[in-house]
Amino acid sequence: MEDSSLVIGIGNEFRGDDAVGLHVARRVAALGLPGVITRQESGEGAALIELFSSADRVYIADAVQPGGRSGWIYRMDANQGALPGGFFGCSTHAFSVAEAVEMARALGQLPRKLILYGVEGGQFDHGASLSREVERAAGEVVSRIVGDISGRTLTRP
Repeated sequence: MEDSSLVIGIGNEFRGDDAVGLHVARRVAALGLPGVITRQESGEGAALIELFSSADRVYIADAVQPGGRSGWIYRMDANQGALPGGFFGCSTHAFSVAEAVEMARALGQLPRKLILYGVEGGQFDHGASLSREVERAAGEVVSRIVGDISGRTLTRP
């Protein structure tokens, strides 16, 4: 799809803050933005690589757990260089988001624009819901993605 945007929310609905990417995708979908497609995914790497070819601009939202403050937002532009190893490692799959991005890079299959938003999660217990901090961060990630799609890119990290 030429000049389209794809928002991919990654997560597990039943593991607390791990569901943040799914919440982001749902909120963007509810806005009904023209030319914007949303997907909710588990984070399986091969499926992500396949999705990368479906849009010119791809935005991924996922939970991360590098050890910072719950609700902290990280923004990474995959076209600017390699992602930190293990950063998007909350997935239960062996082939993670970061590995999918790097495999797509090696195969020359990165979309023209690939932005990843990682939201620092604090609790990943089975059956838990999103924490307040992560829920607030999800709203901020939606605002940043919508701003970028509309050409009002925010420069905050």
